Amino acid sequence: MQLLYPEIKPFARHDLAVEAPHVLYVDESGQEDGLPVVFIHGGPGGGCDNLSRRFFDPSIYRIITFDQRGAGRSTPHASLENNTTAALIEDMEALRIHLGIDKWVLFGGSWGSTLALAYAQAHPDRVLGMILRGIFLCRDEDIHWFYQEGASRIFPDYWENYQALIPEAERDDMVAAYYRRLTGDDEICQMHAARAWSGWEGCCATLRPSAQLVDRFTESRRALAMARIECHYFINQSFLEPDQLLRNMPKIAHIPGIIVHGRYDMVCPLDNAHALHQRWPGSELQIIRDAGHAASEPGIADALVRATQSMARQLLKLAPEAE
Repeated sequence: MQLLYPEIKPFARHDLAVEAPHVLYVDESGQEDGLPVVFIHGGPGGGCDNLSRRFFDPSIYRIITFDQRGAGRSTPHASLENNTTAALIEDMEALRIHLGIDKWVLFGGSWGSTLALAYAQAHPDRVLGMILRGIFLCRDEDIHWFYQEGASRIFPDYWENYQALIPEAERDDMVAAYYRRLTGDDEICQMHAARAWSGWEGCCATLRPSAQLVDRFTESRRALAMARIECHYFINQSFLEPDQLLRNMPKIAHIPGIIVHGRYDMVCPLDNAHALHQRWPGSELQIIRDAGHAASEPGIADALVRATQSMARQLLKLAPEAE
């Protein structure tokens, strides 16, 4: 198994003011003149952490991580104001220009794969390549599978905890029921809803149960941002047109891509990656046989590190021993 790269400290940090009231947290690590790669976190609302930098060889890559609107260390925390997919695409362009980057590699997982595809389709001439994990196409059936019926039949015990917060009369639309609580005025109710929403995702994200991951997902500050922003997006069809990402694949079919997806991903089932690969014949699809959804799972992490090495070789014409 390929280990993650050691932890490194950023060489630069930025506060990027975008559309009011949002200010994005950004940092850079690795080589100042290296191959630019932007880490696009999941959720939406998940934020970046020290792990985000460890998929990339710091002697080759200029590693950019940023927290999307309302997420992580960006401010205001958990804000839904002016928070849409189109706005996040604009933020990425503003960040690219701010950092003086002509073209970059996109690295995104789960919602990060969604945003990477949407950005690339809007700005195909700014993308060198893409490494995408745990593909999430944000179709109605994808939301229904995880938040209404589907995964509930695989994890009925975890689902019981998720639906316990919602009265039976409201359970025909769980996203709407949670949205009312996550955007209501009762802060205690809001936090209970946030921890239940995020806890459900954390429990289902790995093939083998991970108490550490569940604890991370249910930490109060992270849970509030992720639950509020995810629910805001999903009740609004992720601010995408029906089938938008697949329909627009011809715009980016020429861009090299590596898709990594767990065989037993219960958050974003494998049909997401399979459908994307069919519309992107030049892409490489790697199905990880002993993994679920999380980037922290050994098989997924190994494949992602190897993918960043492969992408660097392809784009920089490096010899194999450069790994």
